[in-house]
Amino acid sequence: MPILPSAKKALRVSERKQIINTRVRSKMRNAMKAFITEPSIENLKTAYSQIDRAVKQNLLHRNTAARRKSLLSRTLKQTEQSK
Repeated sequence: MPILPSAKKALRVSERKQIINTRVRSKMRNAMKAFITEPSIENLKTAYSQIDRAVKQNLLHRNTAARRKSLLSRTLKQTEQSK
């Protein structure tokens, strides 16, 4: 456990950020899973939005986000072609 006041505050801030980051990551993963199970434009938009929010909060690198968005759009194209 931290002893110095600044270390105590850093611990509090770190715990708060951990909760927020976990929430954002979870929403992003759930949106991606929802799109994969039911590919639609609405699900694609929500997945894109959640991925962009994760990038904005520095939870994902922008190239990683671009790769994931590309994967999702490819999935949508493949499902539309197979219909």
